[in-house]
Amino acid sequence: MTDCIFCKIISKEIPSEILYENDKVLSVLDINPIHFGHALILPKQHCRDFLDLPDETYHSILQAAKVVTHALVESLKLEGYNLFSNNGTIAGQSVFHFHLHVTPRYRNDNIRFVLNLKRYSDGEMKEYGTTIRKFIKP
Repeated sequence: MTDCIFCKIISKEIPSEILYENDKVLSVLDINPIHFGHALILPKQHCRDFLDLPDETYHSILQAAKVVTHALVESLKLEGYNLFSNNGTIAGQSVFHFHLHVTPRYRNDNIRFVLNLKRYSDGEMKEYGTTIRKFIKP
């Protein structure tokens, strides 16, 4: 895709700090990190979001995430990290080329995921399960 910034990074049209690369995946440092060392795992094939990824790419993304995460933990002496992906505008996706974030975490780093946890009423969990299972396509 010609106007995708991640495709331009993958094709080396735009400089980046490459951490890891194989034939299917590129990992770079995020230019706007949550913490220094914040990395992105990018499939080389343009895919809009998680559901757009080809089946044969999933393993490569997770393998690259493990390699990069291990390097971050060792080099930065991390006690923790987050792996996440924003999919869709409502979920915070701003670049529409699937990417997995690997973010270093530190004690008292003041990053919080503010959740409003819900509870299912009687029978409601079963109803949701039944509705969702109708659409499971292995």
